[in-house]
Amino acid sequence: MWFWFALGSAVFAALTSILAKVGIEGVGSNLATAIRTMVVVVMAWLMVFLTHQQSGLKEISQRSWIFLILSGLATGASWLCYYKALQMGEASKVVPIDKLSVVITLVLAFVFLHEEFTAKSLVGCLLIGAGTLLMVL
Repeated sequence: MWFWFALGSAVFAALTSILAKVGIEGVGSNLATAIRTMVVVVMAWLMVFLTHQQSGLKEISQRSWIFLILSGLATGASWLCYYKALQMGEASKVVPIDKLSVVITLVLAFVFLHEEFTAKSLVGCLLIGAGTLLMVL
């Protein structure tokens, strides 16, 4: 089941890029990010209440709070950079560079989470990196 959610994530991320490129025309990148963020906040809380998960707030550990907040800050920084890049550049060039996050995530997961980094992972990272260069040069 995780595969279908991951695929859905990819499809919606692709739509996000195209819709944002059209929507950001004539709008400051920071303002566009703030508008997008407000929509995401409302949608996320709506899902929390629709799935009756709001009671879980009391059970979140301090460690989880810290890392969720740090993750939120990283997301915000990512979105601010992404929208500025999208405003300045072509979506067909910005998006592949943004997707280098796959390679960076694999390396960070290996270093900090001690996840397995196999020969297959290495080849995949090299191919993603080479593909990105091929698309943006």
